[in-house]
Amino acid sequence: MGWRDREIWFDVDVLWFREAATEPAFATNAPSFFGLPSDALDEPVPDGLAASRRRRAHLRRQRAVRRTRTAALVVGPAMIVALAAPKLGSASRSGEPLAEDPPSATFRSDEPQADAGARATQRPLRGRAALYPQVRWTIATSHGLPYAGYLTDGTQFPIEGRDWVTWDPVTDSVPNLPRRLYGNEHVIRSLLDVIASYRTANPNAPRVLIGDISFRGGGPMDEHRSHQNGLDVDVYYPREDGRLRAPTSTDQIDRRLAQDLLDRFLRVGVEMVFVGYHTGLTGPGGVVVPYPSHENHMHVRFRPPS
Repeated sequence: MGWRDREIWFDVDVLWFREAATEPAFATNAPSFFGLPSDALDEPVPDGLAASRRRRAHLRRQRAVRRTRTAALVVGPAMIVALAAPKLGSASRSGEPLAEDPPSATFRSDEPQADAGARATQRPLRGRAALYPQVRWTIATSHGLPYAGYLTDGTQFPIEGRDWVTWDPVTDSVPNLPRRLYGNEHVIRSLLDVIASYRTANPNAPRVLIGDISFRGGGPMDEHRSHQNGLDVDVYYPREDGRLRAPTSTDQIDRRLAQDLLDRFLRVGVEMVFVGYHTGLTGPGGVVVPYPSHENHMHVRFRPPS
């Protein structure tokens, strides 16, 4: 008797038949061999248990292949994306030297966005919710570098308020997705303070247009090579025509308002502000830094909270 998971076998040890083959009485009385020629016992007896196990293993492999093919049909796109996407992470973990930090050298992905439905159904806030959006404050930790780090317990910046509205750089539309607006709570508080003071000093100015901050858990972010640990914020320059859209040329920038907004960020002690070469914005050297691909927004980098 042989036992195996989900199998019960009755296996006859055939060796003793061969040993008894010289006894005609047993050979003729063995029911299993009744009617066989006398030399049948001289043939090699197949190992039935082993053969059956091989057949069953072959069937299991066939079923596994069928299940794998079915799963590939169902989750094929996700698998393709996962296999095709480059493995992103901290350069310091891989042992490779860190590349120069391009803070917002944006690139546009041609792949369909997973949140297309959410983008289509999202609408700006109205009424009191827009005037006094609720902020759920958390105590965040910014890990690593802005271009090789991550964020834990980030605070979400509201998608719209009385003095600001958010801009989605993927769809070039208002508002941004909530999942792209997480930052260190120190950054969110400073951002709200700067916006409030700017709008108080410039009541006729258009609302401030805020772009990406970080994902909820930080890490690599599409459209950027930084924005990974909740300390970076994109702030679009105010336009002379007052439209709540990203400028498409530096001629559309209201330079007086843009400089005033920049100066208010400098007063709260930001680490660095990247601006476009042709914006005409000025500030302390080493803090206000001209940088490519920043002709329509300033990239504000806050210091890690102590």
